[in-house]
Amino acid sequence: MTISQGVLLFGAAFLAGMINSVAGGGTLLTFPTLYWAGHSPLVANATSTVALVPGAWSSMWGYREELRQTPHRLFVLLIPSLIGGILGAILLKRTPPEDFAALVPYLVLFATVLFLVQEPIQRWLRTSDATNHPITTTWLVSTAFYQFLVAVYGGYFGAGIGILMLAALGLMGLNNIHQMNGLKNIFVSTINAVAAIYFIATGLVSWPAALLMAAGAIIGGYGAAGLARKLGQKFVKRTVIVIGFAMTISLFIKQK
Repeated sequence: MTISQGVLLFGAAFLAGMINSVAGGGTLLTFPTLYWAGHSPLVANATSTVALVPGAWSSMWGYREELRQTPHRLFVLLIPSLIGGILGAILLKRTPPEDFAALVPYLVLFATVLFLVQEPIQRWLRTSDATNHPITTTWLVSTAFYQFLVAVYGGYFGAGIGILMLAALGLMGLNNIHQMNGLKNIFVSTINAVAAIYFIATGLVSWPAALLMAAGAIIGGYGAAGLARKLGQKFVKRTVIVIGFAMTISLFIKQK
């Protein structure tokens, strides 16, 4: 790793940590940056996942008060999160590198579009009649299956899974957005952690890059969170969307 590459990776992780502390979407910076820095798509994806796990844990801790008031039966969704996360990671490992490289621009584009529609979906969740029914066993089983599919995608790539989970939790009957974010962070952390463990065990992680980016993400998440909040969620979200589409275009160009 050259000095310029190290500065680039640290800077991307620092911004990702700052963005994740306010709006989420940091993977849209870390993964393409690793890819552009010369890592293979598979290694870039695995390294990005490992590097951002500590930041996800800190975000989860921030919602501990809301989580204490969460119905305990909802934590059963940790099971499909664990299973789906590891299956997604195995699927990534078994995907031929050239096939995953061809998928990369479309995955980043999909995640960017998910991020783009996050705000209108959250507004709908706050007002929809779907949030006014009890959490029945049928809803829980249906959501568990949906969560499994989201977790498989999360273990495979990961960017954008938060908004998919928020939509499911809203349809289950939750209407406290902070409580929903707390649950989402637990499930995201679980998926990322089991995927990261698998990536580490199978040697997919570039440790110099992962450790450097983990430090950048932690510093960005704690040290720059105040700045991000001053800039406001709208500014940060719009920045992430612009970066996501720019990264998508650059990745399509890289393939040519």
